[in-house]
Amino acid sequence: MINYFMNSPHAGIVGFVGVLFAYIATCLALGLAKEKLPRDHGRQFAHDGVLSAGKPRGAGFVFILIFVLTAILFGDLERELIIYLILTVAAMITGFLDDCAKVSWGELRKGLLDLIIAIMTAITMVNFNGSDVLISFTGQVITLHPVVYIILAIILVWASINVTNCADGVDGLSGTLASISLITIYIIMKDRALSPSFMYLILVFVVCILGYLWFNATPSLLMMGDAGSRAIGLFIAIAVMKTGSPFLYLLVAFVLMLDGGLGLVKVALLRFLKIKILTKIRTPLHDHVRKNKNWSNAQTVFKFAIIQIMISMATIWLLMGM
Repeated sequence: MINYFMNSPHAGIVGFVGVLFAYIATCLALGLAKEKLPRDHGRQFAHDGVLSAGKPRGAGFVFILIFVLTAILFGDLERELIIYLILTVAAMITGFLDDCAKVSWGELRKGLLDLIIAIMTAITMVNFNGSDVLISFTGQVITLHPVVYIILAIILVWASINVTNCADGVDGLSGTLASISLITIYIIMKDRALSPSFMYLILVFVVCILGYLWFNATPSLLMMGDAGSRAIGLFIAIAVMKTGSPFLYLLVAFVLMLDGGLGLVKVALLRFLKIKILTKIRTPLHDHVRKNKNWSNAQTVFKFAIIQIMISMATIWLLMGM
């Protein structure tokens, strides 16, 4: 039935209705669920982290389920896409269980769960798409050994999950940056005429994030929690690999990577190699600019978004001009 609708002359109308459904359903569901979601305990080391204490968190549980429901009702789901939906839900559930926990899960447990999801994602990607990598700026195609591709894909997925999670510390920031990154990927895929079925999932995913941002704009009424940030990070990694050019992640998610990833590198070097770097820069960077540069939450979101939009536009122009 779903394939019939999506392949019929009315597919455009069906897709249009699906996008509207995703947004409206997300807004309605979050409005009803916000009083039943777990409450945030505040962030001990984050700038103004105490202000989040008591707010509903775990909204990702709601908008990810709406995303999956919309994909089932209105999408053209191939076997590969069904696996990605299952993995996205798995990432959401692991995050939501942490959101619900009275004591946050340790880094080891969360890291291992992320690793398992990353391994399954990488194997699925190679199984359905092969191990060719397009170097976008030269047009050269490199065929990697499948094992090498899987290892690199695992690193990409794990990193994307965690940098997106670390960047989720300011009202509206992570959702806004993720939406920009995904729309950039959508435009690249559109230009390359790749997988319309997956492109539709990108649109639906962005619309669900926008429904969440309606409630998360400063001052926020609720937060996505790990349930949202981990699933978003996974989906961005899947989407950029579906372009055939996984290294584009460095550009399409540049601000997410810099904001959330710099702290991961800083902590890893200090913990494992006893190397101190960036001692005068607070991480994540959104805490640095708010505390040391006196940026407001709105300034942080707008300026970070402006930087990512500028990089995305330059990337799109460069790729389309080749």
